[in-house]
Amino acid sequence: MNVFYEESGIFKVGAVLADNMTSLQVEASHGKRSKIKASSVLLRFEAPPLYEFMYQAQQVAADLDPDFLWECCANSEEFSSHTLATDYFGYSPSPVEVAAIMILLNSAPIYFYRKGQGRYKAAPPEALRAALASQEKKRLEAEQQARYKQQLSAFTLPEEFRSKLDDLLYKPNKNTIEWKALESVCTATKLSVPKLLEKCGAISSTHDYHFNQFLREHFPEGTAFNLSEIDCVFNDLEKLPIANVAAFSIDDTTTTEIDDAFSVAPLPLGSFRIGIHIAAPALGITRGSLLDKAAAKRLSTVYLPGQKITMLPEKTIDLCTLSETRLCPALSLYLDVADDFTVTSTQSRIEKIRVIANLRHDTLEQQFNEETLRKNLANYPFAHELSLLWHFSRKMEILRGKENDLNNEKVDYSFFVEQDRITIQERRRGSPIDRVVSELMIYANTEWGKQLADAGIAGIYRSQNGGKVRMSLSPAPHQGLGVAQYAWSSSPMRRYVDLINQRQLIALLTDATPPYSKENDELLVSIRDFEEVYSVYSDFQRTMERYWCLRWLLQEDIKITGAQVIKENLVKLDRIPLIVRVSPLPDLLPGTLVKLEISQIDLIECTLNARFLHKE
Repeated sequence: MNVFYEESGIFKVGAVLADNMTSLQVEASHGKRSKIKASSVLLRFEAPPLYEFMYQAQQVAADLDPDFLWECCANSEEFSSHTLATDYFGYSPSPVEVAAIMILLNSAPIYFYRKGQGRYKAAPPEALRAALASQEKKRLEAEQQARYKQQLSAFTLPEEFRSKLDDLLYKPNKNTIEWKALESVCTATKLSVPKLLEKCGAISSTHDYHFNQFLREHFPEGTAFNLSEIDCVFNDLEKLPIANVAAFSIDDTTTTEIDDAFSVAPLPLGSFRIGIHIAAPALGITRGSLLDKAAAKRLSTVYLPGQKITMLPEKTIDLCTLSETRLCPALSLYLDVADDFTVTSTQSRIEKIRVIANLRHDTLEQQFNEETLRKNLANYPFAHELSLLWHFSRKMEILRGKENDLNNEKVDYSFFVEQDRITIQERRRGSPIDRVVSELMIYANTEWGKQLADAGIAGIYRSQNGGKVRMSLSPAPHQGLGVAQYAWSSSPMRRYVDLINQRQLIALLTDATPPYSKENDELLVSIRDFEEVYSVYSDFQRTMERYWCLRWLLQEDIKITGAQVIKENLVKLDRIPLIVRVSPLPDLLPGTLVKLEISQIDLIECTLNARFLHKE
């Protein structure tokens, strides 16, 4: 006796070796023995032979039409496969024919629902139509996915991908057939998704790829300000006193957010007065206004070579920036300085100032530098004022214990992008211009931080202890700068923290209630959000500077370059701020000069291959 039975959803046959009523011991045609439950047996048969039974049943099942069988029992309740086989064949079916019916019923679950023990029920018409439609959809999708894979493997972009490129690159839905095809071909070709799409011609600009990736994550609504009108209004501007100073600013050629300007006026007995003038957007941006909320959301201007995303709208910047030849509202800090460059007194004022010149680095550095100072040359605008500011800044460096600061010997780099061509210029950080501006900003941020602390008014401070910089509501020493406290207040158009501190300072100077109290969680939230965003923006700036360094290497066709060992296998390339790993690199001391061969520059992955040639 043989049996046709089901085990783990699979039909099998076996010769009965022992029948114990509730269980059977059977032997398959290949000799394997199994113990099965009696309830699993669907048919018992003597013929055909065991080794032919399944073959014959499958042959008969292949000729059966599931649509016709469904129509035969569409109106039935549950039915047995034996009953359906009898109705279908019109006579008492053989075991092979009954098994064939069961094989067909089992292989068509959308037509027939299994009820166990060889019993089934026909699917309702509505459910069948829906299931068939779904099946057809899956079939068409499988065909489409296969076509996508074929095109992508040939590095041809399917036309249907064009409208979905942003999603595929930056935020893919991994359940779509486009992504599944893309992922499959990436695995086969060992390419990343961006690299594969680049080879398919889908990425026309590698710069835009990186920039749009950043925008997609951090500016999903775009960089435009969705404000019907710019509610920055200096209502009481006409009431502000006009300072009797001739101020000038010092900035890079690309700077539009001119936050600071300076003035120098003589006093009796060889003393003089330094004015540090900071743009005052807090006078015109009402706390809680739409504009304020927009600035609080961005928290900082985003900088990258060739462009920037400003914290404030352009119209607001135009109203607040310390542009030359017009009166500008400002928060001013005046320092009365003795002839030995010691500060004898300070005074803060809210006023209007006239900036008579916006000096730019590229022009000023040719006139105001170590050589012209050494030769005491004064044949350029504001030479006398700049000379006094230089000596004052030197005195302040000494007082801070930073007269021999090694950071002054480091090199900064300026990036200029014009018509997709990059220029990278080196600038020594410790130039007279940098040191003058830096010292005046440090003094203002230190002094205003002290004024807030002395008055018991909440402010946001930056401190450094053990090399770790943190922000808090409590004044604390900044070891890196050598000051007792430091509150960012000098860039209120570019950093929201500075705008907050400026509001507090204005309240102090006008005897008004400070807009932020120490007990208000708003300041702590602003600190948390600012630190997070500022870190993200800084990382993005470094990423784009690395990208443009690679573009410069390609643009200048640099194949061989000098470099300096930083440590282990890290080196910095000459003329650009690009640090790369060189493997293998001989065991060389930091500072060693080497020659490298550059190849395989990848603007998508922002990588290159650097091979050690020799030591210089």
